[in-house]
Amino acid sequence: MQLSNSTAESAGWPGPLGGIKVIDLTRVLAGPFMTQILGDLGAEILKIETPGYGDETRTFAPKVEGESHYFMALNRQKKSLVIDLQKPKGADILRKLIANADVLVENFRPGVMARLGFDNETVKAINPRLINCSISGFGMTGPLKDKPSFDIVTQAMGGVMSVNGAAGSLPVKLGIPMGDMVGGIFGSIGVLSALLERQATGSGRLVDISLHDGMLGLLGYLSQIYFLTGKDPKPVGTRHPNIVPYGDYPAKDGQIIIACLMQSFWPKLCVALDCPEFSDDPRFNTVAARLIHRQEVDRIISDITSQQTVDYWVECLTKHDVPHAPVLSVGSALEHPQSIARDMVVRAMHPLVGEIQMVGRPIKFPGSPQTALNPPPVLGQHTREILSRELKLSSNELDILTQEGVIDRID
Repeated sequence: MQLSNSTAESAGWPGPLGGIKVIDLTRVLAGPFMTQILGDLGAEILKIETPGYGDETRTFAPKVEGESHYFMALNRQKKSLVIDLQKPKGADILRKLIANADVLVENFRPGVMARLGFDNETVKAINPRLINCSISGFGMTGPLKDKPSFDIVTQAMGGVMSVNGAAGSLPVKLGIPMGDMVGGIFGSIGVLSALLERQATGSGRLVDISLHDGMLGLLGYLSQIYFLTGKDPKPVGTRHPNIVPYGDYPAKDGQIIIACLMQSFWPKLCVALDCPEFSDDPRFNTVAARLIHRQEVDRIISDITSQQTVDYWVECLTKHDVPHAPVLSVGSALEHPQSIARDMVVRAMHPLVGEIQMVGRPIKFPGSPQTALNPPPVLGQHTREILSRELKLSSNELDILTQEGVIDRID
């Protein structure tokens, strides 16, 4: 496995965003997930944390050597600076950092940056080339713009909870915090697009990311069902509302997923299940026919799959080229040979915890391996290093700022 060293930059290609400097004012999930994506792609992420506890997620249990699992999951590839932005000298430090940055990302409620003295017009005056990205629950406009929001709020308001869960069940949130993570995904796309535009225009721009917008944007074909029929899609568990067979089926020792999204896979499945006659049966030989006879199709398949183990069906369905999957736990998914082969589990040396495992980069660049991933930073780990480098502050000047509680104030 890949090994990263937290005390020195690894030699090699940083990634396509090498040389891009990001000021990260985000905390909790949506913003940190976004800046972690940019860091994975090679940008230098300067994470500005408040004195005391820093990012709120540093307090979330469980912890190892005082370091939170939550913070560690979302803040690799970053450098932590503790700066009190409510002190005039702290705000002045931020202004100077912004002047030399490419991107600023924050996920406060609309209006907070203005109260801190960093509204978009002010920031634009400091650095006209800056990409200024704001992530919030409902965006900068609309009747809910001032409403607080977290993952479960976004999932509920975005329609996702209404279609998640077993048929007839009460609304269930997704197991992963997609209501927050969607901000990181679309925020990254927005910033990358603005950086590309800047190459042509020389000017930065404001990027307004709403978690609610993002969740609606992920509804996909479910939104189109409503637009075309006027009817709300209902939860169907692991099943598909219009495709059969598609979902989980019982095995002797667990569940096996079978996903015949295209008609071409139906004859292959019939052969794999040792019932080739169903391939041409008029009740089952088209997508529309199988949807009409959904209960019968699912019953027939379940009766057959329940007679063998999950491993048997993985081998059998692989042999016949039928899309399928065992239902893996988080640990089994991380330890799967495919995950290991794709470097999706890597190791790094954390300054307090020691060697840790982390999820690897989801985006690959064949032929140009990137430098090893750096672990999430300890609170304030890089304050003096970055301010010395970026603002040319002397050791004595840094000592004075520390004594005044402007930087490195850790409770």
